[in-house]
This record gives sequence, C-alpha cells and structure tokens, in this order.
Amino acid sequence: MSERVGDPVWEKIRTEVASDAEREPLLASFLYSVVLNHKTLEDALSFHLASKLESATIPAISLRDLIDTAFAHDPAIGEAIRADIQAVVDRDPAAGGYSTPLLYFKGFHSIQSYRVANYYWKHDRRPLAYYLQSRIASVFAVDIHPAARIGKGILMDHATGVVIGETAVVEDNGSMLHEVTLGGTGKEHGDRHPKIRKGVTIGAGAKILGNVEIGEGALIGGGSVVLDPVPPHCTAVGVPAKVTHYHAGHEPAREMNHSDAGYSDYSI
Repeated sequence: MSERVGDPVWEKIRTEVASDAEREPLLASFLYSVVLNHKTLEDALSFHLASKLESATIPAISLRDLIDTAFAHDPAIGEAIRADIQAVVDRDPAAGGYSTPLLYFKGFHSIQSYRVANYYWKHDRRPLAYYLQSRIASVFAVDIHPAARIGKGILMDHATGVVIGETAVVEDNGSMLHEVTLGGTGKEHGDRHPKIRKGVTIGAGAKILGNVEIGEGALIGGGSVVLDPVPPHCTAVGVPAKVTHYHAGHEPAREMNHSDAGYSDYSI
C-alpha cells in the first residue's frame, strides 16, 4: 500500500511508539513489528488485526491479504480508521495518545475488523464476511453483523459484550460503552434493528431493541431498555426507558457526560 503524504495521525503514532520502544526495551520487538516496520497506518493495522484474528484454518498471512485488499479498494475505510482513532483520543482519558487504540484497545480493533467484514459483505463474499464476524466475536467478544452500517468517529469504550444486528445503523461521531445491544425484538423480520443518528451516546449495558430511531445527539442511560423512539438531543433512562431531559446545545457523545446535570426537564 502506497504511503500517504502528510498523515498526521500516523506521524503521531510513530513518534509515540518510537519513544515507547526506547523507554521500554522489553516491548521494542512488539512495537517494531506492529508499527515501526510499516510505512502506513493501514499496513500496521492489517498486520496487527491479522495476527489477532488468525486461526488454525486461516493463517495471518492469508488474512492480511484480505484486509489489505479491503483497505486498498475502499479509501473510506482509511478515513474512518483515522476518525475513530481521533474519537478515542478526544473522548477517552485512558487513551493517553494516538498509538494506544491501535496497539491495545479491542473496541477499536473490533470496529476496524468489522469494516473489513462489511467490505466483503458488500462485495457479495458473504461466507467470508460471516467467517470474519465469527472470529471477531471469538477474539474480541464483540458481535457486529457484517451488514450493519456504521459511520466514522466511533468510540466503542471497553467494548466487551457489544452486539449490533444486521439492519442496525450507527451514524458518525457516536459513543457506546460495553454490553450495549442494538438488537431486534425477536418478533420481526426485515428491517428490524435500531437506527442510531449522529452523535448519540449509549451507556454501559443499554439495550435498544427493534426498528426504533434514536435521534441525533441523544443520550441513552446505562442499563436502560429502549423500545420506543427517542427524540434528538434528549436523555432516555430506565426499564423501559422514558425520555427525561432535553439538552440542546450539549454533545453527550463528545463530552462523554452520562449525567443529567445542566439539562432541562423534557417538556417539548
């Protein structure tokens, strides 16, 4: 894959990793193999994901070819990778830098692996897409159907136990924590999963079920069960979830604010 000219995210990653390799010699071999031996972010990521997703039946070298093909033929994946890294840096205080999600965060790894599976789903290689979904679930404990549509600038914090169904949509700049389910009710066929609009925050353990729309900038409280649509810029909490607050002017997904403090009671 040809090297991008002026890739600030990749340049920051290499600078951070070079410093880490000098300060922690025990990790130098790992850091060189994953980052410093590669010319582009896509090269590094394909190497890293392939090493994690390999199995006794499909080795890393074969998986890397598949991942490289997806990255090379769909430039939008590269844009999403960088936006996702920036989202982690901006919203997760545990990140500590641009290299951390690439090296260590399985939420980031699972989303990028999904992007590869989605590429093959869209190119009518569905058995391969299903295989990748299965490996992603086994390795990262994140189950995303390859047909789901996920935008860029996504933070999936911790990620363990996240489930996203076949007809789900997650638009740009959203944040979700572990054990979130975007699922069906079990009674429907066809278009049966949630539509999450831009800038939505979904708290840990929340379940959003059915073909319901969560409006732009909404906040879903942790542990809630959402069965009905939620208007834009509103907070919904509880089992079943009820709309409680209106927060125009706030961006919960960017602020990672899970409190109602400063929000108006819902009365519109």
